[in-house]
Amino acid sequence: MSPDNTGPEGTGPIRAGAAVPGRAAVSPDGTGPVRAGAAVPAPPGAGLDLVDGPGQSAVDGQPATAGPSSDGRNDGRSEASAAAEKEGLRHKIRTQRRLRVGVLSTLAALVLLVLPAVFGIRSMTSDPVFASLDALNVPSWAAQKAEDQGYGSRWCFLDCRFRERIAESEKSFPETTEAYTSALTAAGWKQWKVADCPETAINTDEGSYSCWRRDELTLDLYVSLPGCAVEQVTPAEGTGEDAAPEKCDGSTVSIKVQNTITDLRGKTETNPGLVGETPDPVLPTDDPLLEPTPEAS
Repeated sequence: MSPDNTGPEGTGPIRAGAAVPGRAAVSPDGTGPVRAGAAVPAPPGAGLDLVDGPGQSAVDGQPATAGPSSDGRNDGRSEASAAAEKEGLRHKIRTQRRLRVGVLSTLAALVLLVLPAVFGIRSMTSDPVFASLDALNVPSWAAQKAEDQGYGSRWCFLDCRFRERIAESEKSFPETTEAYTSALTAAGWKQWKVADCPETAINTDEGSYSCWRRDELTLDLYVSLPGCAVEQVTPAEGTGEDAAPEKCDGSTVSIKVQNTITDLRGKTETNPGLVGETPDPVLPTDDPLLEPTPEAS
């Protein structure tokens, strides 16, 4: 730096355009003096010193002063964000857990309450005995227009259940009887030879009657002539000729099922009536105390 740019008494370098006592202001490019009050542009790099080391500013070599740091605020914000993210994850996990518990509770209620109720209502509305009769392997022509009737309790509460089915067959009673006999045997029924089966004698030319047993049930099978077999000869009006009989084929099937405990056939009915204690026989003895007292004469 030239001696012309130093301040009086070696006070240091003069900034561009600065007024120095005892000297006229000179422009930086040396073009001439500067008028008072005129702005003098600073040359590039004027008044700037290189940073000599850490802790010094780039201006005049003054020590650098550190401004307020934002690292503390950033750390606080990141910790709050992480905490909020963790809380959101916990809430999501709790929600999913409640959802799983609700689904499992619903399934458990369905299995423990709804299904037993459905099966209970189904068992009450459908009779298993009639279902087993439906499952008999009989030809379709032997089970036409079936009608079921029943009364009593299935669990024999007050009165055991009695069941009856009436059906029509398209073929004669011998063929129908053979079809039902084979089906009952295949289903596990055993023919039951017992007195009062039937209660009244059946003409073999008009039908067949047989009794069966299986488990706690008894079954009566009666196959007879159809209802139209009763001939009714009516004279035709205005003529003395009889009307031609209508064609009547087929047979009628009657099945009766009841519990063994209510079927008294084959059981010996006893009525002991009044039952008391039989006294011991009086044996002869010579004990005078047992002889009657003689009467006075």
